[in-house]
Amino acid sequence: MLGKNKNEAGADDARTKIGTMIGAGTVFDGDLTSPEAVRIDGVINGNCSCEKKLILSPEGQVKGNITAQSVIISGKVDGDIVVSGKLELLATGKIAGNITASSIVIDEGASFDGRCTMTAASGRQPESVPKTETNRQDSETAQKE
Repeated sequence: MLGKNKNEAGADDARTKIGTMIGAGTVFDGDLTSPEAVRIDGVINGNCSCEKKLILSPEGQVKGNITAQSVIISGKVDGDIVVSGKLELLATGKIAGNITASSIVIDEGASFDGRCTMTAASGRQPESVPKTETNRQDSETAQKE
């Protein structure tokens, strides 16, 4: 992470107001939906959807799909993840599923088995590359052949 050290990143997590917490040893069967940030220290057997940040601790597990604004994974996920912002996969994290995110950080030692699709950040469109004179000539030559 350019411009940030690990302590600053951890401080950001400490300032996040958690609306829902699934404690260690807790097993939740079913889909979880929250308008606030969610921290999972237990096990969720179902899909998780939150409008803000989802934090999965090293002891946490999700067996289902995750949808959130931003996600920090230290535990295990068996399912697809769709994030409108940034996904962070920390060294202890394991994901078996596909990821769709506008930004992704994967620490050394993390495990990811799936496909990753990067989306444009909201409000930004990818810029088109204008054809240069050389590209036009190459294109015309290819069409003649």
